[in-house]
Amino acid sequence: MSLTFINVHFSQQPEKVVFMSSSLMKSLGLASRKQIKLRLGRNTVSATVKSTERSGKHLFLSSGIRNSLHVPRSGPVYVHMTKDVEVQIGPVVGVLSDGPANPSTPFGARTAYIKQLLREGNKKMFVYAFTPRDINWQRETVHAYMLGASGQFIRKTVPLPDVVYNRLPSRRTDFSPFTNQLRDRFLKRNISFFNWAFFNKSEINSQLENDVMAGRFVPETYSNPSPERIKDMLERHRFVYYKPSAGSLGNGIYRLTYQPKKGYFARYSGARGNTLLKFPKFNSLMRLLQSKHGASLKNYVIQQGIRLIEIDGCPIDFRFHMHKDGKNRWVPVGIGAKKAGRGSVTTHVKNGGSLMTPEQALNRAFGVRGREVLERAKQVAIILSEAIENHHPHVLAEIGFDIGIDEDERIWMFEANSKPGRSIFNHPSLRVEGKASIEHIFEHCLYLGGFYRGNDS
Repeated sequence: MSLTFINVHFSQQPEKVVFMSSSLMKSLGLASRKQIKLRLGRNTVSATVKSTERSGKHLFLSSGIRNSLHVPRSGPVYVHMTKDVEVQIGPVVGVLSDGPANPSTPFGARTAYIKQLLREGNKKMFVYAFTPRDINWQRETVHAYMLGASGQFIRKTVPLPDVVYNRLPSRRTDFSPFTNQLRDRFLKRNISFFNWAFFNKSEINSQLENDVMAGRFVPETYSNPSPERIKDMLERHRFVYYKPSAGSLGNGIYRLTYQPKKGYFARYSGARGNTLLKFPKFNSLMRLLQSKHGASLKNYVIQQGIRLIEIDGCPIDFRFHMHKDGKNRWVPVGIGAKKAGRGSVTTHVKNGGSLMTPEQALNRAFGVRGREVLERAKQVAIILSEAIENHHPHVLAEIGFDIGIDEDERIWMFEANSKPGRSIFNHPSLRVEGKASIEHIFEHCLYLGGFYRGNDS
């Protein structure tokens, strides 16, 4: 059956009656029906259906229907016929996050982004935000956050969603027993849940290294390296990156360098800014790392250093923001070039880095070949996304890659993130891509919720 975009209206009738415009009844194949089953999220109600001559595609719900289904709002949504011959409206999408119990900023630093998701998503479907403590599993409802007319948060009781978009903010929360139980409860109710959790760098690198298609794009990498392994990597590659397997935002990363006859060097960013230390012997370097991190060094990975393309003597890498689209295909939606700050270990903006468009960076590095190199990098990002998805046991629909390109035009994947930050979309030339990123999130929610855009009318 076709997918149809409609407007939902509320009427004051207490009976369980649904009025449909005649064109909507015709498109749904209901012209001769007197009774229907109406579905929203996991809730279903039987109702009398009557035709109205209003032009366009309109659905009028009585107060009895609205209260039974906990319909979040009136306005634009999709409708289609399910395989069980139910009229389903939606989809219902829940954005899962957490934060301080503050009414104005309930999701902390993510509040502005979540408001943006609610504003854009509710132009097409039912979208709300919630925290784990807002769920009532017995009643299968959520005491959710929605946006009022003036843009402030209001609270409403709504049904469990068709799709959950996981934006829980921390690894500690994501991997807690409570969150694992939460995810299991959604899965037992056949509610799609993406993205499952933060990636572990060691696991992702191991999976990709052994993948036939993706392995050639991954630098030599080892988990929990011994001092002997670190020394061997430095002697062979001259410089390496030493980073926590569960880190983010460039925290705890060291660039280690070996120069014969000069010694060993460690560059890192700390509370006092970018630091460069020199050591005459390898053992001195190891004592520094062990004194700073102790037993936690076992949670580190070591990665071959790559001589990246540079602008003004500063290395450049790229953030590829990947999304699944409405037809379940991986698409590079946003690409930002990140230029490292002088003396910085990473290209993160907070460490003095700056943003450029990929065209600006690659045209300076490769001239007329810049466009061709960018297209190849996009194909590599799709290959990497498909490879991670093939090895991942749960639903993925968004990945951020840190990708490097060397002077020989070889493409390298340094890191993959299941909950990528959105700082690249702050660049004035990438704001259109930022909007497209949000559109792709909801296009894929249509797919995951069973509202297939390939058949829409």
